[in-house]
Amino acid sequence: MHPQVTPFFHVASSTWSYVVSDPGTRAAVVIDPVLDFDYPSGTLATTAADTLIDHVRGAGLHLEWILETHAHADHLSAAPHLQRALGGRIAIGSGIRAVQSHFKQALHLEAGFAADGAPFDHLFNDGDAFAVGGIPANVIASPGHTSDSVSYRIGDALFVGDTLFMPDSGTARCDFPGGDAGTLYDSVRRLLELPRASRLFVCHDYAPGGREHRCETTVTAQRQANIHIRDGITRDAFIALREARDRTLDLPTLLYPAVQVNVRAGHLPPPEANGVAYLKVPLIPAVDAAARARCHRPPGQPGA
Repeated sequence: MHPQVTPFFHVASSTWSYVVSDPGTRAAVVIDPVLDFDYPSGTLATTAADTLIDHVRGAGLHLEWILETHAHADHLSAAPHLQRALGGRIAIGSGIRAVQSHFKQALHLEAGFAADGAPFDHLFNDGDAFAVGGIPANVIASPGHTSDSVSYRIGDALFVGDTLFMPDSGTARCDFPGGDAGTLYDSVRRLLELPRASRLFVCHDYAPGGREHRCETTVTAQRQANIHIRDGITRDAFIALREARDRTLDLPTLLYPAVQVNVRAGHLPPPEANGVAYLKVPLIPAVDAAARARCHRPPGQPGA
């Protein structure tokens, strides 16, 4: 079955969000909505999210789900804002518990933060089925970039989050907490066993070479041309390539603000006594490699 997919591009974070709907019943889901955030000033805005809301209302759609592909490190989620305006349940993969547990420790979050999957309304496991109106959908666990990464297959459309980029951009990094290049290889190869004509939608596009930004490709195109993991690239070769590449990457600018909000399903940290919510940034001496590892990786996990 063929859902209607309407993409929205957030320029500041190079993020694609999607409204996916069943033309027959007008049921809809939103995938990976973005909250505007100016880091230097701490200012939040809902401009991008309001565009999604206007589209849902203007098209006469009924929002059933707000789906996160993982707890993003490069933008803040606008899921609560959409929920207040349109309803729907906020959901993510059940691996979020491990991400919450890691960052509760690494960022010394408040004692009341339970790291049990709340405040998400629903946690999906691999293989779970749901529907968008009359269109069947299912969840495919896609760890490797992060432990909570999932892909959503809705009819003939597959939403892969950060697991894959457009073929000329390769795959996601694997040096975040819970990340592993071998696991990512296995996840991607599983996705690429889906029907060749499946439409595949990415969460980010950085337009290499100055081309126009794109969001849609196919399983066939990925198998033929993905620069990191096309057919013929072995698991060992991919691991070597991915780990070497990851060693050259800086941390995302919004890592600490983003994860503190996104592990809470897009809700801000609780306000302090003056009524203002604050975000933490750990201060780590440049020579303290062990402290950096504690913040960026779970205890016991080797560095990238």
